[in-house]
Amino acid sequence: MIVERKIKVQEFDWKNNVDNKEEKLKLAKRMAKRVKDGEIIGFGSGSTSYIAIEEIAKKVREEKLNIKAVPTSKIIEDLCKELKIDIIKFEQLKEKKLDWCFDGADEVDPHNWLIKGMGAALYKEKINIKNSKENYILVDSTKFVSKLGEKHPVPIECEKEKINNIKEKVKKLGAIKLEIKESNVGEGPLITDNGNILLYAWFDNIDSRLEENINKIDGVLENGLFIGYDIIIVK
Repeated sequence: MIVERKIKVQEFDWKNNVDNKEEKLKLAKRMAKRVKDGEIIGFGSGSTSYIAIEEIAKKVREEKLNIKAVPTSKIIEDLCKELKIDIIKFEQLKEKKLDWCFDGADEVDPHNWLIKGMGAALYKEKINIKNSKENYILVDSTKFVSKLGEKHPVPIECEKEKINNIKEKVKKLGAIKLEIKESNVGEGPLITDNGNILLYAWFDNIDSRLEENINKIDGVLENGLFIGYDIIIVK
């Protein structure tokens, strides 16, 4: 039986609302150490990435480094501006390639398959990972699962006008529960940086084709499955 309901969630407060902060800080410091002058680096979203950016900013100031960040969300873009880190949009890169990128994850399974994007930044997160020479995924001990989908749904960024059709197609792919992510700022669903809404889809079984099959649905911009990507897990 499919359960459809709307949920109300807190907006993302990566600066103040951080679980396992001490463990994440250790990961952040490790990322900051590898920053070199002149690099173009993809900056992920989420609490772990937020802390890592603060540590990177310290190194940039202390060593007077010149780097450019490709942020994956408006929140991270604003943080970079606050910390005086130069930003550049992916579209502005001549070679369309990042030296490396870092990001967090919501789940990591034994195959290094990921669920990401619970913070609604999955579209640009995937662009960075697909176009980076090296990808570092920072994960604390709570993010490892024996089976993908064990703790989190798959976030799907959707065009609002096509959401009913998308729901039906996602059900046919095996979803057992669907939720629309709502904003706590005013009424209605949370709106992504791209002007879309987020659908959460729970699956009992996630296979290697699900990421591709979800993205084939008309009205879907991207989904939060990262299956078979070339990544380095930092734990």
